[in-house]
Amino acid sequence: MATQYKTIARDGLWDNNGVFSMLLGMCPTMAMTTTATNGLGMGLATAVVMAASSLLVATFRNQITQEVRIPVYILIVAAMVTLVDLCMNAWMHELYKVLGLFIPLIVSNCLPLARLESFAAKEPVLPSFLDGLFMGIGFTFALTAIGAVREIFGAGTLFADASLLMGPAFKVMEMRLMPADMGVLMMILPPGGFLVTGFLVVAKRMIDLRAGKAIQMGGAHSVAA
Repeated sequence: MATQYKTIARDGLWDNNGVFSMLLGMCPTMAMTTTATNGLGMGLATAVVMAASSLLVATFRNQITQEVRIPVYILIVAAMVTLVDLCMNAWMHELYKVLGLFIPLIVSNCLPLARLESFAAKEPVLPSFLDGLFMGIGFTFALTAIGAVREIFGAGTLFADASLLMGPAFKVMEMRLMPADMGVLMMILPPGGFLVTGFLVVAKRMIDLRAGKAIQMGGAHSVAA
């Protein structure tokens, strides 16, 4: 059982990362990663929706018939998105204003629906909840990483306005790493999103290839011994 949970966590965070491996949810990835703060906020909102939706779908999977499963999944995701939308509007209003339309659009994000169909509809409650949670955290990691690279090279800052958008407790995250006049404007414009995402996808695949070769060499040495 512990091995299954480790596999779920590794798949969500790295092996089957929604952005870097499956290239899902690219609309918010491109639009909401001009800063690391925006990426973190959007990712966390999506993670909450995915974890809660997976939990509900797994709980009622035996009652949801094959013919109506997709409308039911969309309804469940929409209900969770509405709750997150209302909570963010109430307690994180500045971030809510920045993320804007992209919070309701989580309903049409391919990643939550894909995980509900491929995992939560077939597995027990706890593994499904963990799958939704770790897939959401992996999505958050991807958006935050892309936003961080774009923000650093585009504006010279990291987690700018975090205290304003997410609360005073996030003040410690705000950093200036380069002078403002050294930023590359293209990095915070739409082309920068495609460039940074592409480079990070390539970097992940290179890491995976090297890790695979290292495992193969280790196995070969064990056989020879």
